[in-house]
Amino acid sequence: MAAMTDTTTIDAALLAHLQTWQGRSETARDSFTAVPVAALSATLDRDDPAPTAGTAVPPLWHWLYFLPHARASEIGPDGHPKRGGFLPPVPLPRRMWAGGRLRWEPANPLCVAQEVERRSTIQSVKHKAGRSGELLFVLVEHQYRNPQGLALTEEHDIVYRSAAQPGEAAPAPTPPPLAGQQAWSRHINADAVMLFRYSALTFNGHRIHYDRQYVTEVEGYPGLIVHGPLIATLLLDLLRRELPGARLASFDFRAVRPTFDLHPFSVHGKPSADGKSVELWAQDHEGFLTMQGKATLA
Repeated sequence: MAAMTDTTTIDAALLAHLQTWQGRSETARDSFTAVPVAALSATLDRDDPAPTAGTAVPPLWHWLYFLPHARASEIGPDGHPKRGGFLPPVPLPRRMWAGGRLRWEPANPLCVAQEVERRSTIQSVKHKAGRSGELLFVLVEHQYRNPQGLALTEEHDIVYRSAAQPGEAAPAPTPPPLAGQQAWSRHINADAVMLFRYSALTFNGHRIHYDRQYVTEVEGYPGLIVHGPLIATLLLDLLRRELPGARLASFDFRAVRPTFDLHPFSVHGKPSADGKSVELWAQDHEGFLTMQGKATLA
């Protein structure tokens, strides 16, 4: 197989069609059971007590719930559900979790054994043509409510990109924001086993995370791609290890550069002088920035 190429152009008519998805909403309900929490704890090599009813779900671990359940016949060639439905049918072949912004209600945590409702709304569909080709950004807002009311508001950034072109240069790397100033650091070996376990926990069939032949020969990447949500989870896991018992009010993060399973990477943190926030970031084995975030403490 050869790396995929495409000549898709998002013209005005197609963009107008895709933007008709703006404002669409859907509501889902899920039970926050204990097993996924215990399984992710094991995946992250944590020695947590067994979760029971009332155990607070750690920040970002709500991504273990409200999983997509597309039938096998509805799966596309990349392992994702076929385009259309709630999200617009963007024809660009590569899609990634670009970042997000989360606001928790500290007095009303999401907990194991709760019944939770999620209302999702497509807030915007925006187009940009860059040096690397066509880009389409979809912003989705999720509101999570438990029996006590609103518990979490999340804005989720999804980016769709053109396929890699032969000879296309990688984007220029970015140095970490506080290189040499970090107070906390942890090295992560995100091998194929960790990526498979996280894919299984989130019912994520996207082949870029576990199918080495597909990701290298079809999508043109050098190795398996570490999930953006997994890296974000590891950033907040670092905070939890360094500040046990800390509660979050907000977390903003953005993916900067893909991380591959070919080498270990590292996560870092630096609390502010007043102790009210923490700068967090991930960097690859070469020391370049791959994800940047900021957590505000409640």
